[in-house]
Amino acid sequence: MENNCFGKRLRILRLERNLTQKQLAEIFNTTVWSISDWELGNAEPKLDVVKQITKFFGVKADYLFGICEK
Repeated sequence: MENNCFGKRLRILRLERNLTQKQLAEIFNTTVWSISDWELGNAEPKLDVVKQITKFFGVKADYLFGICEK
């Protein structure tokens, strides 16, 4: 599995939707610092937030974590 695949893919998905980290933080009821930490690979969100992210972007958790392609 690619190092920090989750963060890189989250950033790509966010930018594809032309969202700022602040906007994404508001959507998932978290902080800009959390979004930044996730994208940099310093942390990963809790499972319930991962579920929200997959629904919002229409991707599988396996994709976010680098287990498969979209």
